[in-house]
Amino acid sequence: MKDIKFGTDGWRGRMAEDFTFANVRRCTEGYARYMEALGARNFSIVVGHDIRFQSEDFAAAAAEVLAAHGIKVWLTQSATPTPVIAYAVPVHAAMGAINITASHNPPYDNGFKVRDANGGAIDPEGLKQIESLIPPDDDVETLSYDKAVNAGLIAKFDPAPEYLANLAKLVNIAPIRKAGLKIVYDAMWGNGAGWLTRILGGDRTEIVEVHHGRNPIFPEMLRPEPIPPNVDAGLRQIVQTASSCGCITDGDADRCGFGDEHGAFIDQLRVYALIAFYLLEVRGQRGPIVKTLSTTSMLEKLGKLYNVPVYETGVGFKYIAPKMVETDAMIGGEESGGYAFRGNVPERDGLLANLYMLDFMIQTGKTPSQLVDLLFSKVGPHYYDRIDTRCTREQRDQVRAVLNAARPHLLAGMRVVGKNSTDGYKFMLDDGGWLLIRLSGTEPIVRVYTETTRQELVQPLLQAGLALAGL
Repeated sequence: MKDIKFGTDGWRGRMAEDFTFANVRRCTEGYARYMEALGARNFSIVVGHDIRFQSEDFAAAAAEVLAAHGIKVWLTQSATPTPVIAYAVPVHAAMGAINITASHNPPYDNGFKVRDANGGAIDPEGLKQIESLIPPDDDVETLSYDKAVNAGLIAKFDPAPEYLANLAKLVNIAPIRKAGLKIVYDAMWGNGAGWLTRILGGDRTEIVEVHHGRNPIFPEMLRPEPIPPNVDAGLRQIVQTASSCGCITDGDADRCGFGDEHGAFIDQLRVYALIAFYLLEVRGQRGPIVKTLSTTSMLEKLGKLYNVPVYETGVGFKYIAPKMVETDAMIGGEESGGYAFRGNVPERDGLLANLYMLDFMIQTGKTPSQLVDLLFSKVGPHYYDRIDTRCTREQRDQVRAVLNAARPHLLAGMRVVGKNSTDGYKFMLDDGGWLLIRLSGTEPIVRVYTETTRQELVQPLLQAGLALAGL
């Protein structure tokens, strides 16, 4: 049996090779022991899943292990968006959640996400403790599904009503329904299918759904991650249907993507800044902003304009969620399109993020491209891109060694004014931009990111980053 290492949100692996029923049971055993070690007694756990191959069966297997510990399991009745699963945790006064999903990973992967009593990500120390409690073999006690149901230890439930009721408190849905917008919604063959229509349908606004069935091989995209080229087919639908905009959610609907009225993709750094700007300017909210070091410096500029603190963390919600809880943050988010909001659980919510973008359009009467122009009038233009490069374990070690020693003075002609090695290797540039090189915590990939105030420097900076890493 292979050692199981938890990454940003939990554990992900290739189905039938690493991600097997035996290993899912082992992970669940470690999680159950972790909860018991916290001193929890007579507690419950929410278990949910996505639409990947056999995800519902893996979820049932996890439920059987929890039941063998005498733990009550709230099992979602069908594939459910991650933010809805997370919201069910406090609703049921549960101690946490297990979510069978690989989110935006390729179709051959699946994953095991864990959450705490707030519905948010477990901090890095907690993840290490769970790892240490995973048994070394598949000799894990289970209680058969039927026996667990009969004993009242597994109960299927619908988590939608409470989630939707809270959503209606956070954003005024009626004006969006009545606005007469035509919205392309790309669910990327994921858990979000049907949800935006359910929330906004029934009035003048029309939802055009694409990629909304169950198809675990994710046709027309490399993977259900809401970035180009995966979103290109959905973006074309905006132009073909003469729609007002495009809303996108990833495979488990915790991440957000957005397309403007011209079918152009609005990158996630701009979306994060737009939603923060909307909350501050249109909604009049105040409170801390939490961001990973891989996302936009526009947030620091907004923080200064509106006199709110901005906290920077390592990459992943295992850092963001605890910081949001600690600071009562207004918003927290990351470069990959995951944003969490005060008044909800400290978990990424792609559905709510898209609704906030739509409300921004309604409240201002502006198109998405006009909203970007409005943002830039406040903080100046910012341009971003990212390159992902697959690598072997040996290459990862080489990249790490090279970057530990790197002290560049110039990158693509830009002067380097600082280096941050908190989580990856981030080089600050003299225009206020940055270049980040980071080894993924969930995949054999080296990511190179940059944000700069000069569009013509984006690609040269990315290439300079690859060269600096020896790739």
